[in-house]
Amino acid sequence: MIIKSISIREPFASMIRDGKKTIETRTWKTNYKGNLLICASKYPKTEFSGKAIAIAELYNCRKMEKGDERDACCKIYEKAYSLCLRNIRPIPPFHVKGKLNLFNTEINDDIEKYI
Repeated sequence: MIIKSISIREPFASMIRDGKKTIETRTWKTNYKGNLLICASKYPKTEFSGKAIAIAELYNCRKMEKGDERDACCKIYEKAYSLCLRNIRPIPPFHVKGKLNLFNTEINDDIEKYI
């Protein structure tokens, strides 16, 4: 099965995995809505670097608002979009080669059961 994925720097990827961060911010928008594989980027080095660590539902993408700062764990900035996440499910980590923007990743049956 193929799933849309996003690479996120640590510690933010782990914060999403743990449910402490429910908005990811970007300077680009997407019309995609649905399951999203959360991948910790290769750098900085942590226990999850270069691995997929969670699946979340991306249910909205909109211009970032001042009220998003707490859930995004960052201050509002110019051209920021809020990628709103819910139904976050930690998964057994597995290696993924990250890319910019949203990208496709093939997952096996062991991970598919978390969808």
